[in-house]
Amino acid sequence: MTGVATVGRVAGILLTAFFFGLTFEGIGRKITARIQKRYGPPWYQNFIDVFKTLTKHGWTHGWIFDFGVLMALGGVIATLSFVPLGNLVAFPGLDNFFVIAYLFTVGALGMAMGMVGTGNPWASVGVARALTLMLGYEVPFLIVITSLMYYYKTGNISNIIMAQAQSGQWNIVKFPIGALVALISLQGMLGKEPFEAPIAPAEIASGPMVELSAKYMGLLMLMNTFMEFIEISLFVNFFLGGGNYFEFLLKYFIVWTLAVMISAVLPRFRIEQAVAFYWTVPILLAFLQAFLVVNGWVF
Repeated sequence: MTGVATVGRVAGILLTAFFFGLTFEGIGRKITARIQKRYGPPWYQNFIDVFKTLTKHGWTHGWIFDFGVLMALGGVIATLSFVPLGNLVAFPGLDNFFVIAYLFTVGALGMAMGMVGTGNPWASVGVARALTLMLGYEVPFLIVITSLMYYYKTGNISNIIMAQAQSGQWNIVKFPIGALVALISLQGMLGKEPFEAPIAPAEIASGPMVELSAKYMGLLMLMNTFMEFIEISLFVNFFLGGGNYFEFLLKYFIVWTLAVMISAVLPRFRIEQAVAFYWTVPILLAFLQAFLVVNGWVF
């Protein structure tokens, strides 16, 4: 029965990420359109796009390309299975940040391998930009998360959620500087403006995804949706106290809406501008937060 329950929880997490991830993306497109004085597509347009692309036969660029796409989607699905959705945890006791960070690299490497395997120079440029940008936002984000784990003496996400519930204080209040850094890093993780340099349709024809079509595009759309769900879920769990299933989804939607609204009104940084920005203000604030935590100066 334990195995059946685990499978059920994993299925619940994946279905939640699929349905609510695509739904919130559709709502985000409407919000962006209204901010920019447009009407925008219907909220369910992303469902139509995914199902339509998955039914079409796409052009392959060889086994490296095919394996890269499957590795990218499989790695992200495996990562998502270990991410708590508030109190919905598929593998209790194993929802450790180090496990999630390790598995997350599988999807990123699969994406890089598959897209470079297309042979299109724009895809290679997009992958290079994505990996370069990771050096920008990952460093301050990891410093902040390491500070939180040092403070709570655990890397288990459920334990950190429980500690916030017991204290009656979310980490966004207890560690406001770290929360700000994490929010700025989240904007880069999501690939939203002003950190959209890896995609940059007007410059490099959508970057890594330039050669994707039909079912390959559909699989990568799902991968992107799941990646966004993982990244925002980590922010909600670490800084907004997780909560029960419905509280978690509400907090998720608020964070997603904030990211979309910021993206809708800002221009795009060049790749060197984005990395230079992350390695100045956010990283200095991250070290400041770490210094405060090590010396016990928290709210």
